[in-house]
Amino acid sequence: MLKYTLKERTIKLYDDWDVIVIGGGPAGCTAAAAAAREGAKTLIIEATGSLGGMGTSGLVPAWCPFSDKEKVIYRGLAQKILEACKEEMHHIKETDTDWVPIDSEVLKRVYDDLVTEAGAKVLFNSFVSAVDAENGIVSAIIISNKEGLSAYRAKVYIDCTGDADIAAMAGAEFMKGDEENGELQPATHCFYLTNVDEYAYANGPALHNSNPKSPIHDIIASGKYPIISDDHFCNSLIGPRTVGFNAGHIWNVDNTDPISVSEALIHGRKMAKAYRDALAEFYPKAFGNAFLVSTATLMGIRETRRILGDYILTKEDYLNRRSFEDEICRNSYYIDIHLSKKEAELKGKGILDEEVRRSRYGKGESHGVPYRCLTPKSLKNVLVAGRSISCDRAVQGSIRVMPVCLAMGEAAGIAAVMTSNIQQKDVHKVDVNELRAALKKYGAYLP
Repeated sequence: MLKYTLKERTIKLYDDWDVIVIGGGPAGCTAAAAAAREGAKTLIIEATGSLGGMGTSGLVPAWCPFSDKEKVIYRGLAQKILEACKEEMHHIKETDTDWVPIDSEVLKRVYDDLVTEAGAKVLFNSFVSAVDAENGIVSAIIISNKEGLSAYRAKVYIDCTGDADIAAMAGAEFMKGDEENGELQPATHCFYLTNVDEYAYANGPALHNSNPKSPIHDIIASGKYPIISDDHFCNSLIGPRTVGFNAGHIWNVDNTDPISVSEALIHGRKMAKAYRDALAEFYPKAFGNAFLVSTATLMGIRETRRILGDYILTKEDYLNRRSFEDEICRNSYYIDIHLSKKEAELKGKGILDEEVRRSRYGKGESHGVPYRCLTPKSLKNVLVAGRSISCDRAVQGSIRVMPVCLAMGEAAGIAAVMTSNIQQKDVHKVDVNELRAALKKYGAYLP
């Protein structure tokens, strides 16, 4: 590879932050709000023009369940966000907690208010381009935006990039994909169709691929839309005459490879148009006059890096419903791994064995997520929250979804402030009993 040397230059330094959160997805929003709530001078840096990640820019049409089938277990800020969204979505029942549809514009405002009212500052349209780190301590991050390059310094950094970008740039060890050849779960490009006949949509066959009468099966069997290559087909009514789709797979997409993501976005927009046309043909009562109103600006990425933390959450922990003395939240979502093409050919061998395939939690069941999964082994002033915490690949298929990311983010925000207030500035030295007490004070579910 050719190398290019940039002339030496001096860039502006912003060095008066207590906590900097990188990544404004679900985990990043609650991390920033929680840190600012504790009185820390907090900045959240987001690469796009809005907070929320997959629930907003990614157009994911529904929340994964907030309950363990008995009660809400993602509480604190997570529950506050869910309830705030429901208040503006009048077709949602007040008692709904599981698979609640998402209006992305409502959720954008909810996150804006959550973060800014807590006192955090937001920096949009800004990328982390480099990390200055030595001996496990990050001294600054280099940001690229319309100002050019600038440096930002904080006492503690929270990596909520989803890809563990900051931790990886700082030299932390990480895992990625399967152990043998790095296979990753496929991506999905979500989209909205509007001008849908709501009555026909509500009273016709369920569109989900689990329904043998779903039109998706006839669409694929017809061979008329070859770009629609599999039957993954989740959808929700997100507003008047508007249905959001989390549908189809795009394989061989690596979110740490910008070229593969760029190609996938182009492919995904073509897929969305094909879905509209196919539904108009095969389900005309509901979609005959449907209009493709929006495709996501973010590709729906399920998996990339996972940090090597002080503890690796394992499939056995999940199966045994394990609790931990240092757990900072509970999780009850099932192991939801979307197989790569190669893995599908092997029928998931080595990833989802029969024991895991059969394992769905019953009412009231969950497992703990330890604080030690948020602490990169080799870094002192960096925490990681979101889908890239320290876990094996099977468990990543469970903890990658938004409700548990919200809960992890709140814990990371409080822990970051605690770290900034101790002499060592070491995330591994946080008093977990004090952290858990603070979370409980704010309503977290910690049995």
